[in-house]
Amino acid sequence: MFRKHIIFLVLLGILFTVPAYSQLKIGLKGGLSTTQLDAEDFNVTRPGGLDDLEVAFKEAKYGIHGGIVIRAQFNNFLFQPEVLFNSSTTEYDVTNLSSQITEIKEEKFQYVDIPVLLGYKFGPLRLMAGPEGHIFIDSASDLFDFQDYDQKFDNLTLSWLAGAGLDIWNLMLDVRYEGNFKKYGDHIRFGDQQFDFADTPSRWTFSVGFLFGR
Repeated sequence: MFRKHIIFLVLLGILFTVPAYSQLKIGLKGGLSTTQLDAEDFNVTRPGGLDDLEVAFKEAKYGIHGGIVIRAQFNNFLFQPEVLFNSSTTEYDVTNLSSQITEIKEEKFQYVDIPVLLGYKFGPLRLMAGPEGHIFIDSASDLFDFQDYDQKFDNLTLSWLAGAGLDIWNLMLDVRYEGNFKKYGDHIRFGDQQFDFADTPSRWTFSVGFLFGR
């Protein structure tokens, strides 16, 4: 965790070292994201060794994001940090193994995402890549309906992303692919049992934005 904080502080420090002679623009953007998960079902075992619940990943709904973009351009090279509010929802099928009744339960997550991107511009086309920090803000979960359920989130997680963009005047169109360094679901706890039931998730993001200035 200490190492992650050091990396994050370094990335923030880069933001304040953009030379004054670069072409600097500030803008706003928003869009949708879709998460890809290969998740396994897991059982929650109560004292005595009996399986009480079976939890199966159902789907990750489209997330939304929006925030501020800062772009510095040096000839055809780009440096672009962003600060984005991100909200997403995941659904689970939860089966009570005693009654065989299955219910759909939701979890909602809110993060501040801070990608720090380097890129190259070919006319209106951009190619960009870089690291991204995710600062946990809040969550809400229907799984709290079950006894002994608890959550524990890391304050900061890291991922990487790469993608392409198209600039039409001051309008920005972007599509990006993001890979995470952290397994999905390890925030889930029932009693003293912790679960990480999926490999590292990935997601596609699609956004539109506007840069102010010439």
